[in-house]
Amino acid sequence: MDISVVVPLYNEEESLPELQAWISRVMHENEYSYEIIFVNDGSTDRSWEVIEELAAKDSHVKGIKFRRNYGKSPALFCGFNKAQGDVVITMDADLQDSPDEIPELYRMITQDHYDLVSGYKQKRYDPITKTMPTKLFNATARKISGIHNLHDFNCGLKAYNKSVVKNIEVYGEMHRYIPYLAKNAGFTKIGEKVVHHQSRKYGSSKFGINRFFNGYLDLLTLWFLTNFGKKPMHVFGLIGSFIFLVGFIALSYLGIEKAVDLCNGTYGDLLADHASFYIALTALILGSQFFLAGFIGDLLSRQNPNRNDYQIEKTID
Repeated sequence: MDISVVVPLYNEEESLPELQAWISRVMHENEYSYEIIFVNDGSTDRSWEVIEELAAKDSHVKGIKFRRNYGKSPALFCGFNKAQGDVVITMDADLQDSPDEIPELYRMITQDHYDLVSGYKQKRYDPITKTMPTKLFNATARKISGIHNLHDFNCGLKAYNKSVVKNIEVYGEMHRYIPYLAKNAGFTKIGEKVVHHQSRKYGSSKFGINRFFNGYLDLLTLWFLTNFGKKPMHVFGLIGSFIFLVGFIALSYLGIEKAVDLCNGTYGDLLADHASFYIALTALILGSQFFLAGFIGDLLSRQNPNRNDYQIEKTID
């Protein structure tokens, strides 16, 4: 099979028939063999019923229905698992991504041999309250990930070599950083294509301002996991050892100073009367706790077998 189109969605019943017809037209015009995988992320409208109707009319349409809303990353994870195409295309269901971009994305994967091609919505039809935070977010993502040629990490329109989606783990809300995940998995030929961005035709955006704050937290998490996820002791142990050493040196100095006073017959104040004693003692305790946190983190690192255990109610094959 040439192409799998994975479409995660939440309450997009109005746009689905038009999107399916548009994708099908592009595929037939270019004589691709294909499948369209709609992943219904716990929609509360008629989205699943619409998907069933489309599948009854078109054998290329497949579907996954979650029992509840999990988020875009779980939807992509399950869609990637189901995909069979040599090239996997992802796009949003709101008609803001154009299926007319598919042939060029497919060519860049198959002929230019990119591992991943990310869309770049250079001209956006979004309010400035959304575009400005997006620019700041992407600048930070470029700096931390080291992928300097991408301008729009969070663009839903992307193309992947099949081997990429079968070898990365998209969980939590890590869909924003799939290029970073791919790079960490050893897929380094990552490209970008300027794509057409359309204004939303139906409904309203399902994402609020909190996604930007969550995005930064996820980016920090991914950076930490990338650099220290396999060995959390390397960071927690280092910090803990440093703090413990500072506390130990400070406490040792206070102890030696007190011992010298006693040898000279000068008793002076008690150690417990000095604030520096408690600061040094606190440093010893904090240092020990950081060290233990690193040790426990090493034991638990990536051992959760239920990370991607999502309740799927129905599927259409």
